[in-house]
Amino acid sequence: MAIAAAVVIVPLGVLFFLSGLVVNFIQAICFVLVRPLSKSLYRRINRVVAELLWLELVWLIDWWAGVQIKLFTDTESFRIMGKEHALVISNHKSDIDWLVGWVLAQRFGCLGSSLAVMKKSSKFLPVIGWSMWFSEYLFLERSWAKDETTLKSGLQRLRDYPQPFWLALFVEGTRFTQAKLLAAQEYAASTGLPVPRNVLIPRTKGFVSAVSNMRPFVPAVYDFTVAIPKNSPPPTMVRLFRGQPSVVHVHVKRHSMKELPESDDDVAKWCRDIFVAKDNLLDKHNAEDTFGDQEQDASRRMKSIVVVIAWVCLLVFGALKFLQWTSLLSSWKGIAFSAVVLAIVTVLMQVLIQFSQSERSTPAKVVPAKPKNQGEPSGTPQVKPQ
Repeated sequence: MAIAAAVVIVPLGVLFFLSGLVVNFIQAICFVLVRPLSKSLYRRINRVVAELLWLELVWLIDWWAGVQIKLFTDTESFRIMGKEHALVISNHKSDIDWLVGWVLAQRFGCLGSSLAVMKKSSKFLPVIGWSMWFSEYLFLERSWAKDETTLKSGLQRLRDYPQPFWLALFVEGTRFTQAKLLAAQEYAASTGLPVPRNVLIPRTKGFVSAVSNMRPFVPAVYDFTVAIPKNSPPPTMVRLFRGQPSVVHVHVKRHSMKELPESDDDVAKWCRDIFVAKDNLLDKHNAEDTFGDQEQDASRRMKSIVVVIAWVCLLVFGALKFLQWTSLLSSWKGIAFSAVVLAIVTVLMQVLIQFSQSERSTPAKVVPAKPKNQGEPSGTPQVKPQ
């Protein structure tokens, strides 16, 4: 980590981790005392509490780095977003797609009830992973034999969720890189599937399970397509902490759950067809550098600034009182203790940054399925983590 970057990252890290520990503590208390009495009340309280932490990251992308997120969708979809439960599928283009989703969720009033299907290791991330666990994120091992029951039970638990939620599912199973695209292209060419150019081949088992279990109580699937304009550098966590801006284009197409076919095989085919259409849409974006003339006004909100200022004031006041009470910096032991704390924060921030980097994400290993007939693919390729 460069010294110049550390000068910015460490203070922001201290703010994030200290406030996050406060949030985690409140979440834990509510989980133990409130949830056994009323799961609905716990969820309503947790939605507000979790936002107090997640809004710091929204502030980071919206105001500190000034990342412009431009939304393209039709007027009717724009009107209803945030007012209904939705299953969100998206290509996994950048290192911060999950943050882009949080920003859009916040702009539509459902940040605290935004959920996602994530790999199991995510829940062990200090502060942010713990907050996701308390917020009922779904954590999978990326082994269908182990995950099928976990996913089904997790989805069923959302049936009585009291407020509109978005559940994000990255059906490609991993973040996009050129190496992974090459592997997907080789697989598609060998099995007769459409050869992708801008996306990976979707893993449909999780999507089929989600549709099957959520169809009775989730009215829509939101198809997000994320693209980076040619003149904009890709956004990364390091760029965000350094305050370096980027531009992200997001196209949203709403599909009524009633439009989806009934059988599992047809739902899987529908998902693959969506990604073929997404590939074509990204071809058009690559040529025109825009998703068209359906840009909607989903501007950034002031709420994240208010929350960050409140946290800064609260933590500075608490730190001053703590130092006054303990005289921590009046001895070498106190100074050494403070240095250790800052070093731990620096390491944790580095872990968070590396966790978000696509180059360090789990590589996808394509395992070809045996075709039913010669020249006929048997279905969806299985992409397993190495």
